[in-house]
Amino acid sequence: MLDHFRMFADYNNWANRRLYAAAAELPDSELRQSTGAFFGSVLATLNHILAADRIWMKRFTGEGDAPTVLDAMLHDDLAGLTGAREREDARMITWLDGLDEARLAAKFTYTPLSNPVSITQTLGPTLAHVFNHQTHHRGQVHATLTALGRPSVVLDLAFFLRAEGEKWAG
Repeated sequence: MLDHFRMFADYNNWANRRLYAAAAELPDSELRQSTGAFFGSVLATLNHILAADRIWMKRFTGEGDAPTVLDAMLHDDLAGLTGAREREDARMITWLDGLDEARLAAKFTYTPLSNPVSITQTLGPTLAHVFNHQTHHRGQVHATLTALGRPSVVLDLAFFLRAEGEKWAG
């Protein structure tokens, strides 16, 4: 499972770079335009993904800055958000490189923001949630981009495996 999660960390880094490049093509008004996605705009949704990743990484590692709300606007500009996203993706990749199967199978305890009760879970399935969460909200950004009349961004894992993920494709 550890290699599976390492592949997903590499995939997320690749997909995030592609999505941020597409977002960079938007004028500021469209970047901030609410189109009905859960967090409203492209900028707000990208901020949410980063906020959630920081929250989970703080829970997993005990280190780093983590917002206290899920709709935190960590960066009001795409350039600042892009740099922060790149650093967080690198952090996740480095952290996963240091994990072993025992740690992946171990339990950890955290307190959700939405319901402050102590939760104990196994790291592996929770890590699967983190990667699934990124994919879910990247899909919302993708839908928002196409609703704004922008080209569809290819984000499929299979495309990643053919394009840049050769080491994972076997």
